[in-house]
Amino acid sequence: MPAEGLLPFDVALARMPALGAALPAETVSLTAAAGRFLADDVTARLTQPPADVSAMDGYALRFAELPGPFRLVGEAAAGRPFGGAVGPGEAVRIFTGAVVPAGADTVAVQEDAVVAGGAVAFPAEGPPRAGAHVRRAGQDFAAGAVVARAGERLSAQRIGLLAAAGHGAVPVHRRPRIALLATGDELVPPGVTPGPGQIASSNGVMLAALLGAHAEVTDLGIVADRADALADAIGRAAGHDVLVTIGGASVGDHDLVKPALEAAGAALDFWRIALQPGKPLMAGRMGAAIVVGLPGNPVSAFVCARLFLVPLLKRMAGDPAPEDCYGTAVTAVDLPANGIRRQFLRAVLADGAVTPATSQDSAMLSVLAGANALLMRPEHAPAAPAGTTVPVLTL
Repeated sequence: MPAEGLLPFDVALARMPALGAALPAETVSLTAAAGRFLADDVTARLTQPPADVSAMDGYALRFAELPGPFRLVGEAAAGRPFGGAVGPGEAVRIFTGAVVPAGADTVAVQEDAVVAGGAVAFPAEGPPRAGAHVRRAGQDFAAGAVVARAGERLSAQRIGLLAAAGHGAVPVHRRPRIALLATGDELVPPGVTPGPGQIASSNGVMLAALLGAHAEVTDLGIVADRADALADAIGRAAGHDVLVTIGGASVGDHDLVKPALEAAGAALDFWRIALQPGKPLMAGRMGAAIVVGLPGNPVSAFVCARLFLVPLLKRMAGDPAPEDCYGTAVTAVDLPANGIRRQFLRAVLADGAVTPATSQDSAMLSVLAGANALLMRPEHAPAAPAGTTVPVLTL
């Protein structure tokens, strides 16, 4: 343990994933599957194309009989195949996507054709080879082929492939269900004019916006700093996978969240870590649910949620690689030596250089809103002059 009895940041981060695993699978429609993680491999039910089809508007014929002339014996369009077969000296007018008739092996494009009196010829340049402009059956994929792998995050492109392969629904991991619970007698809902000693609550809507990309979020609203009110709110969180409390996690006389959670049966895995901002972060389990207690200061709440909750939720949603990936940049200013806590500085990253905000006060939302990165300073990091390469996490 570092000084102050704080759990090291890396230890807390490593223990967080053990609280949750990928949630069970559910089957959802393709229209609801974007951004979800597949729970199983998916194989094609269809072959694409299902038959040899034309890649161009032109004429289906036998390559060996070029340059013709060919007698025109019919037409083939997408969804309306030619009913017969192409015999010697014959051609069929064909359009893009139409099935190539039996007996034909090539499509000659219409721009090269000379049509007269029910016949077509290609006296100049014709198809370059046998099979030209024909998309072969199964050229894209064949029935039974794996078209998406378990653990893959479904993009728009992959969803298009799944649809073409004959699927209208797919098995994906269920999204975590989160309940947010903000505490504080001083808080009023957004849009309500605060009274004396009150402030507008920003954490609930901010965290719902951050976490909503990875989970289904229920905001339980603002709870008074009373043990009975907290107990009631904790009860209303039943059925959720994760309960996130905001505020009341420190050691003051009005910080009642920790004892309220413990009274409800929560077993905390850790509380108070070597992190700045965000020291009073706590996490554990309460029955089948995960409990995460965030600090009340807005910046601290955001940073803790971004560093700890987002990777946890991604893991629960089936992401096989939920961990954060840090980049690097050169610091545009001199950085002082750091102390015993891992530090995340709100910063602006531009053109490979990162500039930390002048003020790092954990209550200043204007600074957080203007940041697009967090500059990470390890514990006991020495002073770093401008131009030093430092780790950054983009926002």
